[in-house]
Amino acid sequence: MNLPQQLHQARAKLLARRWFLRQCGVGLAGIAASSLLASESQAASQPANPLAPRAPHFPAKVKRVIYMFHAGAPSQLELFDYKPELAKRDGQLPPAELLKGYRAAFINPNSALLGPKYKFARHGQSGMELSELLPHTASIADEICLIRSLQTDAVNHAPGQILMNTGSQQFGRPSFGAWTLYGLGSEAEDLPGFVVLTSAKGTSGGASNYGCGFLPTAYGGIPFRSAGDPVLYLSNPAGIDAETQRASLDTLNRLNEQAMKTVGDPEIAARIQSYEMAFRLQTSAPELMNLASEPKQTLDLYGVKDPNEVSYARNCLLARRLIERGVRFVQLFHEAWDQHGNLTADVKKNAGDTDRASAALVQDLKQRGLLQDTLIIWGGEFGRTPMVQGGNDGRDHHNRSYCMWLAGGGVKPGHVHGETDELGFNVATDPVHVHDLNATLLHLLGFDHTRLTFRFQGRDYRLTDVHGKLVQGVLA
Repeated sequence: MNLPQQLHQARAKLLARRWFLRQCGVGLAGIAASSLLASESQAASQPANPLAPRAPHFPAKVKRVIYMFHAGAPSQLELFDYKPELAKRDGQLPPAELLKGYRAAFINPNSALLGPKYKFARHGQSGMELSELLPHTASIADEICLIRSLQTDAVNHAPGQILMNTGSQQFGRPSFGAWTLYGLGSEAEDLPGFVVLTSAKGTSGGASNYGCGFLPTAYGGIPFRSAGDPVLYLSNPAGIDAETQRASLDTLNRLNEQAMKTVGDPEIAARIQSYEMAFRLQTSAPELMNLASEPKQTLDLYGVKDPNEVSYARNCLLARRLIERGVRFVQLFHEAWDQHGNLTADVKKNAGDTDRASAALVQDLKQRGLLQDTLIIWGGEFGRTPMVQGGNDGRDHHNRSYCMWLAGGGVKPGHVHGETDELGFNVATDPVHVHDLNATLLHLLGFDHTRLTFRFQGRDYRLTDVHGKLVQGVLA
């Protein structure tokens, strides 16, 4: 049992016994209560740093994660999964048997088929087939594992994003990043263990995509802003110098430590940690966000045109800088892929904004010796329909089949896992549900997904809920 769970149970027992003894009145019962509470306070005394590094269930190659979440659902049919038969049947109605029990988000399922808008070609020694829109990703084809057989339960953005990131369509569950931090802690001394960077639009699922849910708040993702202080209110107000702030913080920590000895609440430990982290961030965060030390060659590799302007490319470079400083989990959110119309132009623009930097991150990590123990994830919440929407240039949400790619430690490189039918409508071989994906990602980090649990409201919860199986085919 991990430390946060021990503290949670100790606090519950402590409060239950305190209530019982208070009902017994004063006198000897009061003396007994005082003695008992004093001993239990010692047992539930102040814990170690909740973010201290911890060992996983078994040895693993992967120590950290960079999750490039492309919200809005990129069209796999224009990027990763070419269907010649779909091109042949462009403008025809789909076979009736395909539509039995099918649930679409907005369109009439019996809409005409829409052929792929871009050409594909094979790349690398693996011969991986990729869109002409992804020339830079094509250059790392032999480094990535492309999953073409993903499935999800959700058909709309908010529940789809939350399901991908938390294992549930309901709000309030811990995110994958929070579970990772809960299980492994962090190696960063002056930065949060879980950092969030955003570009383009905000996600439909909001903060639930990176929140801690019912885990202690120390494990939640910390969004870094693109302008001003990286974290809100990081700078001291006028008239407060570092010495004054340190004295104030020491006093506040002593009060919190006294409260911690009384109730053993892990949230108090998280509060102490957050105050100390904020103090250290005043120096570390501005240094991190300043790309002046990066050579022009590196900026060009990622496609960073203005080091001070927010962009997906800048965030990819920041992700590398973060993991170099010991951050355990970095999540990039790029919401731009919801092409119900204007598909041809928008997918081209979005690929142009993201392709170079995504590939550069893999290349940069490899040449620095970091790729071998870093897990990189690229993908969104679901895919797009083979049927048309928006006249003749759009696709609706599609949860029956879509694509993601992985790279890094423990992942089979230059490999395509699973396939869809000739129209890209259903998975034909090796289906991978969201829960299966999350079980496999945790395995790469050294965890048995059925054992990484947290007891909340009387039952044990986990990232994969009560589902999930390991996808052996993507493991090196």
